[in-house]
Amino acid sequence: MKTFTPDSSIVSDVIPSPNFGERNKGRQPDMIVLHYTGMPDVEGAIAKLCTAGTELSAHYIVLEDGRIVQCVPEAKRAWHAGVSSWAGEDDINSCSIGIEIVNRGHDWDYPDFPLRQIAAVIALCRGIMLRRQVPSHRVLGHSDIAPARKKDPGEKFPWHSLANSGVGHWVQPAPIAQSESLKLGSISDEVRDLQMALAAYGYGVPVTGRFDGSTLEVVAAFQRHFRPARVDGIADRSTLTTLHALLTSLPAEARVRAAR
Repeated sequence: MKTFTPDSSIVSDVIPSPNFGERNKGRQPDMIVLHYTGMPDVEGAIAKLCTAGTELSAHYIVLEDGRIVQCVPEAKRAWHAGVSSWAGEDDINSCSIGIEIVNRGHDWDYPDFPLRQIAAVIALCRGIMLRRQVPSHRVLGHSDIAPARKKDPGEKFPWHSLANSGVGHWVQPAPIAQSESLKLGSISDEVRDLQMALAAYGYGVPVTGRFDGSTLEVVAAFQRHFRPARVDGIADRSTLTTLHALLTSLPAEARVRAAR
């Protein structure tokens, strides 16, 4: 791919990726998906995202020092989401902008995200949100849209800092305390209510009343984003209270019905 003019004035470099296509049915992006690169070094990450044949790409890469590289124009469909879903949509690549944040990830000691890197992510997201009219609740993590496969950007990612700057949806997590919990193997109306609430927020979870492995993965993904102090896939009172506070604070038109 030939070089192109970056969409954002804060982009420091353009490294074109050949891995992209057209957005299906003219779908315009109204979602931002944040990832970590999950590789031991930045050179390997850039090579993977910008080399033909890897079938991977993202619109942007945010380096640890705060520099931002653009690899795919925002108008094009980058290949960052994989098999995923959110709020009833399963072609997430066509409706989203993908941002890769350089971080070694869970398989490589999972370091903290530097402040200057987070500041750059915030600035980049704010610009995209303004250009593309992306609502705050449509700024998500890879683990939100693919909970069975992904953990990124992970429980160390400071979602609260982004929300304080107007990026992403957030409420203060409810305190963790000893309580009755819904967990793997539970079968009840309360489990059904949990699944319906998660689906109403946007997560792809079957509403069966049975707390199965898929439900555990979705609860863990929810905790990783919204209640990161303990990520165990167990729906304790803190998790349930935080989920309902998030639902209550969503715009009414954003609440998704569980089509089950």
